[in-house]
Amino acid sequence: MNIFYSPEHRQLQDQHDARNLADCLQQMIVENQVSEKHRPFIESRDFFFLTTIDHRGYPTCSYKGGNPGLVRVVDPQTLAFPSYDGNGMFLSMGNIHGNAKIGMLFIDFETPHRIRVHGDACIQRNDPLLSEYSGADMIVRVKINEIFINCPRYIHRMSRAQSSKYVPQPGKETPLPQWKRIDAIQDALPASDQGIAEKLGGTITPEEYGAMIMNGQG
Repeated sequence: MNIFYSPEHRQLQDQHDARNLADCLQQMIVENQVSEKHRPFIESRDFFFLTTIDHRGYPTCSYKGGNPGLVRVVDPQTLAFPSYDGNGMFLSMGNIHGNAKIGMLFIDFETPHRIRVHGDACIQRNDPLLSEYSGADMIVRVKINEIFINCPRYIHRMSRAQSSKYVPQPGKETPLPQWKRIDAIQDALPASDQGIAEKLGGTITPEEYGAMIMNGQG
């Protein structure tokens, strides 16, 4: 029995005379561990897209950015990546606590090229890798179930302009986030974030922050 495809997949494959092709591609590209053709690409990326599943069954898709080497190949069946300071909602990390199933999409928009990963994730608060990711508060380890190169045909070719100044760097102070200046959230900020607005020049309205985002200043 092929568990990679569901009856719904099969129905569409049969409607489009693609069942044999789907089976052929699965045999050719889907693996259960990182190979030498995967590892250099994964470890060269400074961002990826993460999908998790919430308590209602909705998938949550998040962009995760950092320095090159953001995701580490710990061994052929394990990946690891850091969790950095976010907006306090903990959507991805909370989802992983409730459902270990995740998806990861690595893309190079300049080449272009992409790799997809399906796996089971767990969060480690005292992981030894924490010391190797400046600014990280948790490490996520992923047990790989499926990994495969995906056709890049429809990936738009784009050039890199600039790295985010907010990515933590060893030995450097990370800039404070502008959204923590919004007046409506001041009373809700954690104690560790109190005073940020004053350091950045005072509070701003949600509309002012929206204008900053539209101008690329968020």
